Amino acid sequence: MHSRLVAEGKGGSAMRSGSNYSTWWNGGLRTITYFHNMIGILTEIIGSPTPMTIPVVPSKQLPQGDWPMPVVPQLWHYRQSIEYEITNNRAMLDLASRYRETFLFNIWRMGMNSIEKGGKDYWTVTPKRIAALEAAAAANPQPAGGGRGGRGGGRGGAAAGGDSPGGGGFNVATVPMELYNTVLHDPKMRDPRGYIIPSDQADFANATEFVNALLKTGITVLRATSAFQVAGKSYSAGSYVVKTAQAFRPHVMDMFEPQDHPNDFAYPGGPPNPPYDITGWTLAMQMGVEFDRIHDGFDGPFTKISGLLPAPASSITGPSNPAGYLISHRINNSFVLINRLLKANADVYWLKKPETADGQDLGTGAIWVPASATARPVLERGAKELGVAVHAVAKAPAGDALKLKPIRIGLYDQYGGSMPSGWTRWLFEQYEFPFQVVYPPALDAGDLKSKFDVLVFTDGAIRLGGAVFGRGGGGGGMFGAPDPGSIPEEYKGRMGRITEDKTVPQLKKFIESGGSVVTIGSSTSVAELFGVPVKNYLTEKGPDGKDRPLPREKFYIPGSLLRTDVDNTNPLAYGMPAHVDIFFDSSPVFRLEPDSELKHTAAVAWFSGPEVLDSGWAWGQQYLDGGTAVAEASVGEGKVVLLGPEVNFRDQPHATYKLLFNGLYYGSARAAALP
Repeated sequence: MHSRLVAEGKGGSAMRSGSNYSTWWNGGLRTITYFHNMIGILTEIIGSPTPMTIPVVPSKQLPQGDWPMPVVPQLWHYRQSIEYEITNNRAMLDLASRYRETFLFNIWRMGMNSIEKGGKDYWTVTPKRIAALEAAAAANPQPAGGGRGGRGGGRGGAAAGGDSPGGGGFNVATVPMELYNTVLHDPKMRDPRGYIIPSDQADFANATEFVNALLKTGITVLRATSAFQVAGKSYSAGSYVVKTAQAFRPHVMDMFEPQDHPNDFAYPGGPPNPPYDITGWTLAMQMGVEFDRIHDGFDGPFTKISGLLPAPASSITGPSNPAGYLISHRINNSFVLINRLLKANADVYWLKKPETADGQDLGTGAIWVPASATARPVLERGAKELGVAVHAVAKAPAGDALKLKPIRIGLYDQYGGSMPSGWTRWLFEQYEFPFQVVYPPALDAGDLKSKFDVLVFTDGAIRLGGAVFGRGGGGGGMFGAPDPGSIPEEYKGRMGRITEDKTVPQLKKFIESGGSVVTIGSSTSVAELFGVPVKNYLTEKGPDGKDRPLPREKFYIPGSLLRTDVDNTNPLAYGMPAHVDIFFDSSPVFRLEPDSELKHTAAVAWFSGPEVLDSGWAWGQQYLDGGTAVAEASVGEGKVVLLGPEVNFRDQPHATYKLLFNGLYYGSARAAALP
């Protein structure tokens, strides 16, 4: 491509170090192809319909290896951008036509390699495995020097890795050969031959959605036609099986196994080199799917799945004339059912006392729906379409509960758009939440309680002098505030930003009068202005004795999955497991002040221990120990929810959706005592 551009006199192209793209992230049209034995190519070029000036940049007038031909400073027209891209396309087509047999053979060979690796013992080498090898070698030092034909002890190469910025190293000649087999090829660390997703897990509809994500990307998935056993464990009919002996094995592994991003620093002791995008994304972990790794070959009564799967149909079980119905809060689709029930004017409660039905533990916050003519058809349809098991019971439960009410949701957005808000809008639509998009002028106008029950501010929505916790706000419009005079009249009502002098007083009045505010990511920075007793947990003492944020040289977590403890007896976390992986992207972490209990503020999810990384890259993760990730507070008559992690980042982490969904209803729910 570059040769053809140069041959046609089209200067200004760059490659490799000329861009900041890496091949780590499996999330774009270019990179996902790498996990499917294909070539992914990304080209980008300047230009827009408005002519633009290419300035004189002295350093770019000297040809370099990755900048083969300087571009002449000029007035650039969009026509030239199109011509450059036509040249790039012709170059690719020409290359593919001349080497078509080579490319086709390599695609076949890569697929066969994957099938062969999945059918035998194989080990994927990662930075953590290299670190384990280094540690084992350090614990078993060998005398320096080499045998006949070998090199001396002082001439071995240095193996990068370790836990220090820039890596460490030692003399490779001192590593005993047996450690290669006992550590790097530790039988316990070999790759799985496959994965089994049991059909008896609490939210099998969610697991089915995960399987659909695999099927959409060409992965072969099997389904058990009857009960079976593997490795001494019994599995029910309907369980899903994903074997790794298939052509797209790299993608299979990437969806189930943790990512292990290397420590990457500008220089030893220096700042980290930011990745192009996130570093940990293991989809099975993000979605909270229960699965078993199988390390030996296995088979069973399996049949290949063709086409996408609907949610596994369920039904109403129990007496035909019940007192009401119990539903597990663990199922994400139960929120669709709640929204439909409330729309039909049926009563819905969350129970504070744990419940069981048909011998099943329903988890915390079980959903109780008293029998009624309006509830039954909604439940029948929901069980069939959504995969939500509904348990009819002869006797109504007793004890404390929260009664839900229909809610009016306001989802913040701004002129120019907010990507996190857009993702959240799509999510609300999928789960049938009633909502209205709200812009800054409407917030500043006040009288919010008459219009909304809960307001949602996604990451980047609130930016008041930079984030108090974690990084500054992101996800807003790309180019800042536009000139109001250039905006069409119908869009001027969307202009503006949230301000401390105009917007915050109206939000505080809304909360104190009984409204709820749900904040995500950097938008949690507004908490202190509402009087919530929280501070930034990720600080250290500076030379002046005052707290300052931890520098990047000490703490840096760019888009990874971290393990948290969860208080699932708190209504904000009803239906959650005791531990969950959250998506953390330089996210806020809170320290609750000593008077937090007096101010009705509670931690709902927090970090425990020095190692909480499950997938990705977490430099300085030990600083998280004891920090709060999710908190909720009562302010006046209302509620403030602080979701530090991006619980619906790109609408992938289904495992943490409940923190957002529960937060929508929690503030307006009212205490009730069931007879």
